[in-house]
Amino acid sequence: MLISLPALAGGNIADGQSKSVSCAACHGATGKAVNSIYPNLAGQNADYLALSLHAYKKGERSGGQAGVMQAFSSSLSDQDISDLSAYYASLMPQK
Repeated sequence: MLISLPALAGGNIADGQSKSVSCAACHGATGKAVNSIYPNLAGQNADYLALSLHAYKKGERSGGQAGVMQAFSSSLSDQDISDLSAYYASLMPQK
């Protein structure tokens, strides 16, 4: 799978924060998951997060909450994905 470079270009952290409201239900307001079945996103690599969201959007990831993530990511633009990835990458991981 090849993702174009613009899709991985640096996003806007502030825009990502405002777009993360629906993510917080599972991944927490600060990127620390509210339940151990969901991954913590705070401090993750931005490119990894973007690749993951693109894969969910295309239906290329399975298992766990893939159906929920595919439904959520289906409406995200490349810019939304870049912004969300930049935001979560900017957060400090929490214990």
